[in-house]
Amino acid sequence: MNNNKITNLKRLSVAVIVGCISFPVMAVPINWTDWTSNSTVNSVYTALGSITSGSQTVGVTYTNAQGIGFSQMNGGGTDYWQNNRAGRDPATSPYTSTGPNGVDNIPTGTDILALSRQGSQTLNFTQAIANPVFAFVSLNGNGYAFDQDFEILSLGGVDGNDCGYWGCGGAEKVVVDLGGGNFEYQLNSNNNGGTEPHGVIRFTGAFDAVTWRSSSNEFWNGFTVGIQGTADQVFPCQQNPNLPECQPTTVPVTGTLGLVFIGILALFRRLRIVG
Repeated sequence: MNNNKITNLKRLSVAVIVGCISFPVMAVPINWTDWTSNSTVNSVYTALGSITSGSQTVGVTYTNAQGIGFSQMNGGGTDYWQNNRAGRDPATSPYTSTGPNGVDNIPTGTDILALSRQGSQTLNFTQAIANPVFAFVSLNGNGYAFDQDFEILSLGGVDGNDCGYWGCGGAEKVVVDLGGGNFEYQLNSNNNGGTEPHGVIRFTGAFDAVTWRSSSNEFWNGFTVGIQGTADQVFPCQQNPNLPECQPTTVPVTGTLGLVFIGILALFRRLRIVG
């Protein structure tokens, strides 16, 4: 058998296999909340907004019985989402990250809710949403304790990111066992590299509400929230297993790789006959 044919066939085999099992590692475009109105009734603060994801619109309600420091809505005020007071650069922003779970885009506009008081607060969504991300400014001496697990995606001054508007600072996740099968997931400043954490955390899965507790009174630390999409868009088969695209296929368990190896074997046999 011709050695050149063997070499070329080996190269073809490797290329086909790698092409079948390699996937691009790209960050996810996030749909951020457009905060539009707020009110305070009997000391309970409520902010209303919406998120547009493709053809769907999700209503967002934030409620805080303690009240807040201030809010910026409808595109006004200071851009606290910029890089170190030097304008926006998505490549080095404290609010963007790489990888399949990364955030591709900085929060839209200047909308922000600035917190200042210790206590519990809740975000409610009018329909189930998928993989929400929580962008925060100047966590400083405060901390947040969530009812859902999360991962830290990015921080200002870490992994090549610029500092945030108020500076740099590290943060960490601390899991607290509350007993009875209940846990609290805390986001706390750790003062590594500074005392002004800015960044993004991500919750994985489908949600219609997220609750957290601010651990101290501190003026101020701010946030906004975004989503990868609605649960129907991101997890269609989990939401509706009866969809046609969610039905079992007739392809054997071996799948595409099995078919590739069968094809390669056939090529070997053919070249052997030709040789």
